Amino acid sequence: MRIRTVFISLGFLLIPVTGWAFQSHPAPEGLYAHQLAHVVFIGAMGLLIYWLEVNQFSRQKGWRLVQAACVLFILWNLVAFVGHWVEEQIPNHLVTGDPDWTQRLDVGTTPLAYVFFALKLDHLVCVPAMVCLFLGIRALYKQAIGKEHPSDD
Repeated sequence: MRIRTVFISLGFLLIPVTGWAFQSHPAPEGLYAHQLAHVVFIGAMGLLIYWLEVNQFSRQKGWRLVQAACVLFILWNLVAFVGHWVEEQIPNHLVTGDPDWTQRLDVGTTPLAYVFFALKLDHLVCVPAMVCLFLGIRALYKQAIGKEHPSDD
């Protein structure tokens, strides 16, 4: 009975009524430049993945982790790109406030707002990408240090 109450409570917490963490890119130029940056980032990560494969660097653990980070960064950019597009599809009357920290979205009136809210959880992809990148660079660093300073064993 207690577990059921906990899950019901969590369910209510996960169903938003108002989006409080909402950021927009005012004027079409800001959005176009931002979306173009997502496309360029996707291209750069795809090129790095290809380059690591062609040069067979992905055989090493560090580079494999960097490659995994690239895949996750591509996924993150796709989620963010679609999220920005969905944001533009939301009717203006559902958004209140200025395009800064005071802006709010009434998510209870359209299913599209729920999709937008879910796409704003892009950090669930971006953070693991950064962790993979960090671990990959750390592995490459340790490998490089090991070659410079062989142990005295």
